[in-house]
Amino acid sequence: AAASNAGGARSGLDCMSTNTLEDGVDPPKVELAPWLTAQLGELLAQNGHAWLLQGPSGLGQYELGLALASAWLCETVGNQGQAACGHCASCHMVASRTHPDLVMLMPETALLALGWPLSEKAQSDIDDKKRKPSREIRVDAMQAAIEFAQRTNARGRGKAVLVYPAERMNHVTANGLLKTLEEPVGDVKFILATEAAHQLLPTIRSRCQAFAMRWPAQDAALLWLAQTAANLGLKTTELSLRSALLSAGGRPLDALDALQSGLAEHWQSIPRSVATGQTSVLANLSTAQVLDALQKLCHDLMALRVGAQPRFYDAQALPKAPGLRALGAWANQLKTLAKTIDHTWKAELLVENLLAQARSTLAIAR
Repeated sequence: AAASNAGGARSGLDCMSTNTLEDGVDPPKVELAPWLTAQLGELLAQNGHAWLLQGPSGLGQYELGLALASAWLCETVGNQGQAACGHCASCHMVASRTHPDLVMLMPETALLALGWPLSEKAQSDIDDKKRKPSREIRVDAMQAAIEFAQRTNARGRGKAVLVYPAERMNHVTANGLLKTLEEPVGDVKFILATEAAHQLLPTIRSRCQAFAMRWPAQDAALLWLAQTAANLGLKTTELSLRSALLSAGGRPLDALDALQSGLAEHWQSIPRSVATGQTSVLANLSTAQVLDALQKLCHDLMALRVGAQPRFYDAQALPKAPGLRALGAWANQLKTLAKTIDHTWKAELLVENLLAQARSTLAIAR
């Protein structure tokens, strides 16, 4: 739902506490990753009422969007063009999720995953088992955000709406937002953060100033990953950090997820384990994680076949690659299944089928 309660951040990703703060206690200042801090400065140096932060997952669209909104609302004197101070009344309300001039427009599943409160009605409906949390941005949430945009701001610094993931708008909600973007009301600014900009309506994209998220250098990503993992109390090694970053294709926030889930610890052993039928390393993975690991394995084997370097696994960790025809057929099977992975399949049977497909394809290379 569209929640006017604001603030917080994805747990562990920017080292900001998500606990509600006691009155009179300064909230901790949000510590953005270095590659995001530089991009925040660029955004704040420019004008515009609607930004589209776009790029693949794991680069920090959500974190950057929240930092940008926080800076717009910060009440520190002379703060124009600077990051939020983290200590003023506005920053305190953002951190405690009570800012009246900030709306988070997200699917209910994303709000819950990121620790954001739902509207009272949505929470009541879900608690009473009337429905499940929505995976799309609901129409009533969009309507509430549009009504919010038309109100006078409460604290004199304007208003901000953060839409994330923006690709979760359906055509009805997207068209509702489009009208507001075409004719912006008052002093409201919009941030659309997306991991799939191609899924947005062209008219939505054309009404926003596009900003392409940048990839950090590998050394910088590994350093940030090590420091963040240590702050979270995670035990890591140089190998596990490198494996985590490899598993995420170089995207550090996704790499942190791999460390937290324990996936990174066994990542390099997955290819040969799948090929030989020793699949105990996959026992604690979700169906989506198994599918993701197999898609990345298929990608890297295809890369080897055409003389390119693998992206997700070390070359020495990979089994012998089948021919491109067999790999292409396997890739299509995985792609088709990915479209329905959220359906209520029996997980054990689905994983068994996935592994059988994998072994059958890899056996061709023996």
